[in-house]
Amino acid sequence: MAKTVKLRKLINDNKIIHVYRGKQYIMGKEISVCDVYRPGLELTGYFDFYPKERIQLLGRTEISYTARLDPDSRNRVFKKMCTKETPCFLISRSLPVPKELEEAADNAKIPILCSPESTTYVSGLLTQYLRERLATRTSIHGELVEIKGMGVLLAGESGVGKSECALGLIHRGHRLIADDRIDVYQKDDDTVMGEAPKILRYMMEIRGIGIIDVMELFGVGAVKKRTSIQLVINMVNWNNKAHYDRLGFQEDTREICNVEIPQITIPVKVGRNMEDIIEVATMNFRAKESGYDATRTFDNHLTELISDNSKKDTEKEEEKDKDKK
Repeated sequence: MAKTVKLRKLINDNKIIHVYRGKQYIMGKEISVCDVYRPGLELTGYFDFYPKERIQLLGRTEISYTARLDPDSRNRVFKKMCTKETPCFLISRSLPVPKELEEAADNAKIPILCSPESTTYVSGLLTQYLRERLATRTSIHGELVEIKGMGVLLAGESGVGKSECALGLIHRGHRLIADDRIDVYQKDDDTVMGEAPKILRYMMEIRGIGIIDVMELFGVGAVKKRTSIQLVINMVNWNNKAHYDRLGFQEDTREICNVEIPQITIPVKVGRNMEDIIEVATMNFRAKESGYDATRTFDNHLTELISDNSKKDTEKEEEKDKDKK
């Protein structure tokens, strides 16, 4: 079944949108596509590819054009635009609503909304709002925390210590987004968002203690409803035979909702302070994103040292050759 957004919820969630006319028609109206449409050719009478299922947004250009039409033409155009699939009309910049549109919308039982904001702003805001709510969602296992403003997914097998590590990070002042089950969806081409299911929001399960309410224990600053996933930290049990990256040259990713997210694998061992390590790993990743790579700096230093030693060896060889002569 295709996902939809109720028009009533869209109005309640976006305070810049107000009901101008037809409040009684809002109940039952749903939106199934994320695109907002600005009718252009339709105002001239061309309806071959009219996307009637979208929100119909009219701004300064559309309203000024219809003002130049004669009343019969306006009546004909607006009647054709009012279909049973049309969720609503939206007028930006608090522009005057054509009388013919009011009559056509009333007859078709379509609400008319208005906003004081610019057409471009309203279109962008609603498109993003609808895209997030109509996006295909899936669930993944792990802990989602926000460390210094960066969304970090703690992944790994059950029992590796993800919840305990997340709790330690919360105690250090970082934020919990979701524990155990994370609902994820693609916000745009490069961004994946994660949040907790409503029933599990702000809750954590700690073995030996049970369920705890993080917001109740640590305050509202210790939780957040959702965040983008920018880094995955894969926690694995220490294996003496395994080879772990010691210099940071290995780069890995994990695909979530068709987006490749950078991933770091960190072995878990008794005596290792995982909260410290994960915090530092996050800060180091952010430094790389900002253009500073400690691994590359070390590599450059090593190259310089080898070059200097090579020069010294060459000079010594030359001195020996001189002494022999």
